[in-house]
Amino acid sequence: MATRKPAPPAYVCTECGWTTAKWVGRCAECQQWGTVQEQGAQTGILSRITPLAPTAAKAARPITQITTEDAPRRTSGVGEFDRVLGGGIVPGAAILLSGEPGVGKSTLLLEVAAQAARSGRRVLYASAEESPAQVRLRAERTGALHDELYLASETDLATILGHIDEVVPQLVIVDSVQTVSSSLIDGAAGQPSQVREVAATLIRVAKDRGLPVILVGHVTKDGTVAGPRVLEHLVDVVCHFEGDRQTSLRFIRALKNRFGPTDEVGCFEMTGAGISEVPDPSGLFLSQGETEPGTCVAISLEGRRALPVEVQALTITTTAPNPRRVVHGLDSSRVAMVLAILERRAHIKTSNLDVYVSTVGGVRFTEPAADLAIAIAVAGSIQQISVPRTVAAVGELSLAGEIRPVTQSAQRRSEASRLGYEQVVDDRSKTLRAALNDVRSRNTNRRSEADIPPF
Repeated sequence: MATRKPAPPAYVCTECGWTTAKWVGRCAECQQWGTVQEQGAQTGILSRITPLAPTAAKAARPITQITTEDAPRRTSGVGEFDRVLGGGIVPGAAILLSGEPGVGKSTLLLEVAAQAARSGRRVLYASAEESPAQVRLRAERTGALHDELYLASETDLATILGHIDEVVPQLVIVDSVQTVSSSLIDGAAGQPSQVREVAATLIRVAKDRGLPVILVGHVTKDGTVAGPRVLEHLVDVVCHFEGDRQTSLRFIRALKNRFGPTDEVGCFEMTGAGISEVPDPSGLFLSQGETEPGTCVAISLEGRRALPVEVQALTITTTAPNPRRVVHGLDSSRVAMVLAILERRAHIKTSNLDVYVSTVGGVRFTEPAADLAIAIAVAGSIQQISVPRTVAAVGELSLAGEIRPVTQSAQRRSEASRLGYEQVVDDRSKTLRAALNDVRSRNTNRRSEADIPPF
């Protein structure tokens, strides 16, 4: 009788599940390096599983008979964080917060933990990166001390689960998921298999007990969440905390949200005493002095929040064969395109000028809605025309010199009106030449008519 030849071992990609009969260094499906690992041969055991009848509590029901009363939102105590989450934290929700090193993730979550503790909820903060003394020092500096805030410094998953059973918290924060490991899984902390097991176990505990869990996630050098892609699929909410280290402003965005919108943005400011909310950041990106030639205010859209951003331009005549183009806070390729449109369509020569363009406050403004404000600022710098504080500009420029409408233009105009801007130059001016002439007729600091060439 012939014996069955044992099946060769299979290798599977931990990122996408692609399988191969032999080991390779790079997955042929998702092109990731070092994610192909050996896995036992398929045995067909799934075909021998006996179906079990579900319990009454977990029986399938018509969706019309299911209510949401069992999942009321609870405020985190931080309004801007609640805004991004869709109104608060849902019991049993798994939230992943990622961000660059040093951006303030731990400071923000410590503030969330302290606010939840002050509202009467018990919080367990499991820090796998810092000692209890380090977290205590930061809590003293930020005023986040409370008796209902429990702190544990642990990197073992089983021990963290033991702390959850002992403390019985109403909110759990794990900082971070890449530094926690399980003894049941081979490999060091941070490897895809470990991250997947740790996240899946904590999420299962969250769902079974109705316990919200917030996980801190590291990011790679290109800004994506470190670890397997399945981590982002497992959790309910994925938030990204971002900001420039040179400025104190921080933004938090929801990249995925099963309980609310993904176009909300929360604004914070890092100070020496911790992190504070900025519920109305409309004045952070505007200069406070007198209007000068070469400035124009644009209306940026951060999620559902419209913000005025001042664009400044400085032009200097040069004899160098290659004039300098220095851009900060804007898309350099779009600035170069706007300069070409100005010279070709509005007959404003820029090829013999060094051009410096920047935003105020260090904010990034890379959407096409900044095109018209850049053009007005550069033209104002060249021709010494000051744009009044009551004028804002919003519009995308085509290569033909036409002003195209931008997304949420009605909301931008409404926000500009609320902030006191009497006129918004946008696609209603049709062309760049018409917009520049409109601004020129309202300028407050211009030279004599003989000195200013017509647009």
